[in-house]
Amino acid sequence: SKNLNLPVLSCLLFETKGNNLIIRSTNLDLGLEISIPVKVEQEGKVAIPAQILSSFLNNLSDDKNIVLETVENTLKIYSSSSEANIKTLSTDDFPTVPMIDEGKTCKISSKDLISGIKSVIYSSSTSSVKPELSSVYIYSNGDEGLVFVATDSFRLAEKKVSLKNMIEGISFLLPSKNIPDIIKVLESEPDTIEIIYSKNQISFKTKTYYITSQLIPGNFPDYRLILPTTTISKVVFLKQDFLSAMRISSSFTDKFLQVTLSYIQGEGKVELGSKNNDTGSHISIIDAVTEGESITTVFNAKYMLDVFQSLFDDSMILTFTTPQKPIIIKPVHTQDFLYLVMPVNR
Repeated sequence: SKNLNLPVLSCLLFETKGNNLIIRSTNLDLGLEISIPVKVEQEGKVAIPAQILSSFLNNLSDDKNIVLETVENTLKIYSSSSEANIKTLSTDDFPTVPMIDEGKTCKISSKDLISGIKSVIYSSSTSSVKPELSSVYIYSNGDEGLVFVATDSFRLAEKKVSLKNMIEGISFLLPSKNIPDIIKVLESEPDTIEIIYSKNQISFKTKTYYITSQLIPGNFPDYRLILPTTTISKVVFLKQDFLSAMRISSSFTDKFLQVTLSYIQGEGKVELGSKNNDTGSHISIIDAVTEGESITTVFNAKYMLDVFQSLFDDSMILTFTTPQKPIIIKPVHTQDFLYLVMPVNR
């Protein structure tokens, strides 16, 4: 990252050890270390401005090999068709990427970890007023495996991932702002990830990558207390039907993004409607299997559209308690995902 007080943070630290090149970067909140095999003629380390180095390497032609050589305060890069001289910074001020050797440990496939995080992260808060809400809460829960939860107090998403060798007592808050970078790295190497975390830090380790991140202190709210325990109505319909109707409805919402959902007991149809005084109005009728009392409720269109990235069944179920209490959304055929949306006060 760019940091006026510590310019070296805009650099990558290159260090040779044995037959490997260790590349490190950090913004003090998130750190990454990558090891790649190289032919080392003389060991050393150097801090290179990341932006200019990346720009040069990305625009090389089909050169298979490059040579890096430091001469005083300059890094020389050679290829068969290009040569560059990049001014370097002192390595003395480059922060260490902390190694977490002690703490709680678990192993999980990168696919399962990424799936769990992606299924809920959109529900986390973008505000730093309540730091625990700007995180993904990850914890172990007996037979349920590893549980991923995020909420911004208006909606909540929960995803459960089964693990063969589940370790009890896992519980930490991963900052949402660091997650896109963590996922970007882990997606490039599908492998088993070793997670080690202490009170304030966590690391993700694969064969090639070592990522460390600060954790958010504090406790995640006990969200189970707000999960409805009674049901007055249920609606089941094809996911694609509801998604298409939602996309049309969202085109006619006003600045509050309000969509109205209603159905009459016994009719087997759901009505979605939205209105904008400047552009017009819209109503869609969807075939559905309905159960329970007639109901009309209003919700935020964006919150409802976000959930479709986590639903993989062909059908989905909406459960209602009262028009003023949360709507619960689940896939019909699996029990590993739950989404809760608060209705809008009209």
